[in-house]
Amino acid sequence: MGFFSTIFGFFGFGVGISIGLVVGYFLFIYFQPTDVEDPKITPIVDQDDETLQKMLPEIPNWIKNPDFDRVDWLNKFIELMWPYLDKAICKTAKNIAKPIIEEQIPKYKIDSVEFQTLTLGTLPPTFQGMKVYVTDEKELIMEPSIKWAGNPNVTIAVKAFGLKATVQVVDLQVFLLPRITLKPLVPSFPCFANIYVALMEKPHVDFGLKLLGADLMSIPGVYRIVQELIKDQVANMYLWPKNLEVQILDMAKAMRRPVGILHVKVLHAMKLKKKDLLGASDPYVKLKLTDDKMPSKKTTVKHKNLNPEWNEEFNLVVKDPETQVLQLNVYDWEQVGKHDKMGMNVITLKEVSPEEPKRFTLDLLKTMDPNDAQNEKSRGQIVVEVTYKPLNEEEMGKGFDETQTIPKAPEGTPAGGGQLVVIVHEAQDVEGKHHTNPQARLIFRGEEKKTKRIKKNRDPRWEDEFQFIAEEPPTNDKLHVEVVSSSSRTLLHQKESLGYVDINLGDVVSNKRINEKYHLIDSKNGRIQVELQWRTA
Repeated sequence: MGFFSTIFGFFGFGVGISIGLVVGYFLFIYFQPTDVEDPKITPIVDQDDETLQKMLPEIPNWIKNPDFDRVDWLNKFIELMWPYLDKAICKTAKNIAKPIIEEQIPKYKIDSVEFQTLTLGTLPPTFQGMKVYVTDEKELIMEPSIKWAGNPNVTIAVKAFGLKATVQVVDLQVFLLPRITLKPLVPSFPCFANIYVALMEKPHVDFGLKLLGADLMSIPGVYRIVQELIKDQVANMYLWPKNLEVQILDMAKAMRRPVGILHVKVLHAMKLKKKDLLGASDPYVKLKLTDDKMPSKKTTVKHKNLNPEWNEEFNLVVKDPETQVLQLNVYDWEQVGKHDKMGMNVITLKEVSPEEPKRFTLDLLKTMDPNDAQNEKSRGQIVVEVTYKPLNEEEMGKGFDETQTIPKAPEGTPAGGGQLVVIVHEAQDVEGKHHTNPQARLIFRGEEKKTKRIKKNRDPRWEDEFQFIAEEPPTNDKLHVEVVSSSSRTLLHQKESLGYVDINLGDVVSNKRINEKYHLIDSKNGRIQVELQWRTA
């Protein structure tokens, strides 16, 4: 009987469970509870103080602070790129850490330290908002709010005294508010030369640290000590105003600053072909380096001479000896009308060894096109001697901060006086009633200088530099800056003022350098950015 009771009981249990599941399913589907209420959504401003205090750390900065912009697009970009960024960052970290470890381990009598596993996990950091600062300097300043609750796996094997220990870092949480500065902005890709990173407050760092399988962070007192130690060490290195500097571009090439002087001596020309129907030609030579905005250098004109002797010397500023080329053009001077081109040729600076004078005898060509059939015609020759003299480190300057210092005035500056340098950067929202072809006009102590004219542009960018020599400091003087527009198409209104400003120069004499934007008088919204420098001998 006991056997049969067991069998019937087993089947009864199975049947009961089946019936119960079926009945429960239908009750769940067809009967809704009546005591369940919909969740209440309450605005943040209506929350009580206690709830708000708990929620505050989790609220993104773009909600709490109107200066922060929402950057969901950046978070999406990082999320898609994270598998590739993970590998790239870990590879870079290994390359950076390896020489540092090799240098430090002998001090502690450690045999070796190796990365067994290094991955940042599958959870990317998120940007809670970003603040961008706009300044008048050539820089871009950003302050992103970064939170990273990641699942990295960093396993390090340490060997010492014949023993091996494995340390694992897991469950990392990092909250950062860094200030990232890209400066100076330069006309070479990626358009900035250096990255400066500084922390605006101590970072929050939380992680698990396992040794031989045991979590060291669970030991009483260790967690707080390690956290404070990391905060203090990071703050000592990178808390503002200290920063981490990463060089992206070579400053000399990025800023296109001078790296040398090319000394050119134009000796003579031979067997030139005359351009005039009556009599001989009147030749002269124009010299210019490619990628140089300075005007061409010119020799004197040798009248009625097809074998002229010049023996004239010129100095040209070199910014990139690997790519720049010296252009030589011979012209026939005309008293009236356009000067006729007699021939040309070039010298690649890579052909010139530093500090070694080299003489070139060049055939004059019609064009520099090797397939141009007109180059087969003889046009004579020109002889020049070229010497390239590189500048040393002190002459070139080393970093961006040094470019902010004011150089001395050139030789010949009056004692007690100096040189006023005016750099007209750009203007914004300038507009005329009849035409808008803006040009900046400067007047200092009766001397007038003008920038280039930019056609049909309400936001012109000039970047033109001017120098004025002053017998004494212009403490009580003003610089008159006016934006004007001119047009030959309009007879009644050929010239028009778009606004002006009178800048007191007392501050420039005191501070040596000022870079500001000024609102233009007689202009609705016009502004102009002018940089002033006072250089003394």
